[in-house]
Parts: sequence; structure tokens; C-alpha cells
Amino acid sequence: MTAPEGVPTDERLVSATLSGDDEAFGELVRRYKRRVFGIVARHSGNSNEQDDICQEIFIKVYQNLVKYRNDAPFEHWLSKIAVNASYDALRRHSRKEKEVPLEDVEFALSDPPSSEGLPSNEAWEILRHALVKLRPEERLVITLLSLEEKSIREVSALTGWSESNVKVRAFRARKELKKLLEGNHGK
Repeated sequence: MTAPEGVPTDERLVSATLSGDDEAFGELVRRYKRRVFGIVARHSGNSNEQDDICQEIFIKVYQNLVKYRNDAPFEHWLSKIAVNASYDALRRHSRKEKEVPLEDVEFALSDPPSSEGLPSNEAWEILRHALVKLRPEERLVITLLSLEEKSIREVSALTGWSESNVKVRAFRARKELKKLLEGNHGK
């Protein structure tokens, strides 16, 4: 991240944190807490867990800061940790409950997509309901590719899956989502 003059760069803050300056890490948290919360909110259907997941992410970042190699922007490294932690939480939640009632699910996606023939809110509710029924890895790949508009390469970097694996998972997830949507909408 290019910082304005007088504002320390992410790399300087990382270096200062590794030297024992906890205020520097506090600045990194302030700088990226909205980004991390946004990632978690898009991947977590349970708003009660979002704060805990975000805290877990920043703990992981702090504990693994020595592993940050500075060969990519700090924000990318942090985003990968956030996506992986969100995915882990999604899997844990999926094991606890196979089906979650729609009224217990909250999504923090700001602009619901519109759909021809259906009012925007109704279409969005149908999509949300179908997304909840997907397996965690299917929901993750759909969210990253379609809702966050990440490229195959970006999804691969964030998840650790090969690009081929991302394509296969995306194909299967779209197929399952289509089946769920057609079943719910009677097409």
C-alpha cells in the first residue's frame, strides 16, 4: 500500500511490529479491519460469529507476521488469511448444522443483483436461500468468482487450490446452484 507522506507504509508497520512495537500492529488492524470484516461478512452466514472470526484472523496475522515475505502487498497476504479463516469457519458451521433456517442467515453483500421477471429483493432472497444450501467450498468459489468478481488466478491464490481445481469447483458449484434455483423457482 502506498502511503501518503508522513504515513508509515504497511511494510514499515510490519517491521516495527516485529521489533516489538504493538502500536504499529494496532495501526495495521485499524487500516484493514473494514476489509477483513467485509471478507468475513461475505463468507459467513452467521453474523454472531463474524466478530470472533475477525479477531481470530488478526491473531493469526500477528502470530504469523514473521512469515510475511514482502514479495506481495501486505493486503493480499492478509486477505488470503481472511479467506482461509472464513472458509474454515464455514466448514465448522456446516458440520454443526446441515441446514440453517433462512431467517437465521444474514449476508453483508451491499448490492443485490437484479433479475428479470422478479423484483430485485425477491430474486436476492431466492439466491441467498440457495447459497446457504451449497457446501462450504461451493459457496466459497461462487462468492469469490461471481459475487466478488475475482479472477480464477486470484481465487487460486486466496484458497490455495490450483487454477484447474478452481475451474472444476466453480463448474460444479454453478451446476448445483442452478439445480437449487430451478427446484425452488419451479423452472
